[in-house]
Amino acid sequence: MSATEVNTQQLDEFIDALWLEDGLSRNTLTSYRADLVRLVKWLDQKNRKNMQLTAITQADLLAFLSGRIAQGVKTSTTCRELTSIKRFYRYLLRQEKIAVDPASNIDSPKISHRLPASLAESEVEKLLAAPNIQLPLGLRDRTMLEILYAAGLRVSELINLTVSQVRIDMGVVRILGKGNKERLIPLGEEALYWLDRYQREARLTLLSGRLSDMLFVTTRGSAMTRQAFWYLIKRYAQQVGIVKPLSPHTLRHAFATHLLNHGADLRVVQLLLGHSDISTTQIYTHVARERLKQLHTRHHPRGAL
Repeated sequence: MSATEVNTQQLDEFIDALWLEDGLSRNTLTSYRADLVRLVKWLDQKNRKNMQLTAITQADLLAFLSGRIAQGVKTSTTCRELTSIKRFYRYLLRQEKIAVDPASNIDSPKISHRLPASLAESEVEKLLAAPNIQLPLGLRDRTMLEILYAAGLRVSELINLTVSQVRIDMGVVRILGKGNKERLIPLGEEALYWLDRYQREARLTLLSGRLSDMLFVTTRGSAMTRQAFWYLIKRYAQQVGIVKPLSPHTLRHAFATHLLNHGADLRVVQLLLGHSDISTTQIYTHVARERLKQLHTRHHPRGAL
């Protein structure tokens, strides 16, 4: 068996182990594989096609990572790649495929924690009102935006919602997030209103007699892709004059920031977002703090210098 075949087999076994042990999502598993395949391709570029991943040294990994940084790759991306590499070699060590972990003593590069982009409450209102609700597709889009903002979902969680996950009578949505962790999130009256209206007036029209378990469907009766939904958000943002850079998580960031601005407890926001570590949620306290500073500067008689 060639080195390439051995490397591919080891990656397959590693990805299978991640899925079995942690129940990671398909997107996360794809990301792990892509990071490690990038390392394999680097070996090929260095004319080391016959080298197995089990033979890599710490010096090799440092050369790979420094090369990525020299190419101008974002520090956050390099940190994620190192995380994938570290996990892969811990797996090989447990499987006794290697005697020494070459990644164990490599520190992640320091990254500056940029504040997540968010929207003001007035901007969110404009965005939510952008779809043409006289059309089935517009009613679907309005409902998706309302739920995304009301529940702080990840885009992947939103587009993969099934009808059974939403309980209008109880006012909650049941989410199976990262690592198959389940959480129940309350939906406000506004989101419930649009959800009920979408199901009564638009969903069956879009399905045109087809059967589907998916809550939000396209005119083909299938679930929407992340890319298609993100295109919709950008289009609606341009339509209402929102020019600031947006990301797929923009409404999720707005959800967390606005909750904290209105006095929500950080632990509650952590549970609603599905963060396993509260340190991930704490970045939103900085966003809220910056917002309070801006309000103080703008409105307090001695706020502006």
